[in-house]
Order: sequence, then C-alpha cells, then structure tokens
Amino acid sequence: MDIATIVGIVLGLGAIAGSIFLAAAEAGASTGGFVSGPSFAIVFGGMLASISIAFPLSDVLKLGAAMGAVLKGGEIKLGDVVDEAVEAADVGRKGAADLEKHVDSINNFFFRDGVQMVVDGYSLEELTEILETRIEYREIREKTQSNLFKSMGVMAPAWGMVGTLIGLVIMLSGFGGEGGADSLGPGMSAALITTFYGAVFANLFFLPMADKIKVRIASNTTLQSLLVEAARLIHQKKHPLIVREKLNSFIPPSDWKTEG
Repeated sequence: MDIATIVGIVLGLGAIAGSIFLAAAEAGASTGGFVSGPSFAIVFGGMLASISIAFPLSDVLKLGAAMGAVLKGGEIKLGDVVDEAVEAADVGRKGAADLEKHVDSINNFFFRDGVQMVVDGYSLEELTEILETRIEYREIREKTQSNLFKSMGVMAPAWGMVGTLIGLVIMLSGFGGEGGADSLGPGMSAALITTFYGAVFANLFFLPMADKIKVRIASNTTLQSLLVEAARLIHQKKHPLIVREKLNSFIPPSDWKTEG
C-alpha cells in the first residue's frame, strides 16, 4: 500500500468531517444535511456517464484496476537495481552460458527480458529498439489512466453544479406555496450539497490520483531507461565498475553505492 496516499485521503476526510462538526456545533445545526443519496447519485453517476462517452469502454472498465494501481506501494530502490545490474554484468563477462544460468535469478521482468535478449544474440540496435518501444507504449497506456482521472476531476464539479441547478429549480417551483419561505434555507442547503460532493471528489480523489500516476510514469521511465542502458552495457561486456558508474548517473547521489 502507498502510505502517503492513504494518509492524504484520511487527513483530507478528517479535516472535512471535523470542520463540518465544528461548524454545525457552533451554529447549533444538524450535520445530517451533508448526507444525500440523490446528490451522490447525480455527481457520481453523471461523472461515470461523461467518462463513458469520452473514453473507450475498455478503459472505463479498468477504472477499479487504475485506482488499485494508485494505492499500490512498494517503491523500488534504484540503488538495489544498480547492484543487480552490476552483478549481471560481472556474470556476463564470464560468458553467455553463465549469463543464461543467471537470467532466472533477475527479479525485474523488464531487465530479465533485456538480459535474455543478450543471451539470445540480439544485436545492440535490436535490443535497444525493442526495449525503448516497450517504454514508449507503457507510457501511453499509463497516461490514458492519468487522463481518465483528470477528466473525472473536471467533470465531478460540473455535475455537482447540475445537481445544484436541479435542486434550485425544485426549491423555487414550490416557493410560492404554503410554507415556501420556511423551506428556503433547507432547500438551498440541499441544492448546494451536490456542488460540495463534486468539489470533494475532484480535489481529494481524482485530480490528486491523476498527478500520482504522472509521478509514477516518470519514475517507471527512469527505472526502465536505467535498465535499457544496463542491458546495453552487458551486451558490450563492460567492466562492472564502468557499469556501476554509468548507471549511477540515473539515480540521486544519495542512493549511489561504490562497492561491487
């Protein structure tokens, strides 16, 4: 689990709930008005309808998986990846047979495929082209997820406004009747709650999730670019010390290791 995401959501919900209870206590009002099934249905249902129009159904059906990817933790330490690459480079200098035996012990599947291409006799250009193409199209797939969340963040407040307008129309249509003036306050409260829901969905969930995916895209690209270079260096049978120095260029100095 991504602890930062969980902590952010909990803090956000806690701040909102705490503010509601404190404000309601000071005003002597009830907090029940903040719970509205119809308002939730308008915002969430309308938002899902909009993204179903904007995106292919296959992408919309993967929304749950995309949310799970946001919550997934386990950030890879690049210093450990460099260590694994240096070890593979050391084995590779002994010969193709030794490197082939070592392939199954490589944890990262992307790097494992790269080293397997070295064993299988791919040229340096073929190896580089294949791995860089994989990076390119992974980015395209993940950017689709980011764009999906971004669209949800834009559409949620818009549907909140639609719900508000519906509530205002209903409220004003009965304003001239008996007790109309007395219902103005509660009616206005009910009309505005959909805007509240839309703003919370957008700013606490969907827009931050879109940014989280963008950050992960950049991190994954850095990692895989490092591994492409590692596979190239192994193909060229570079000395492990040279491999380490070159791969350290991809990572922060605080993660550098000098020992083989």
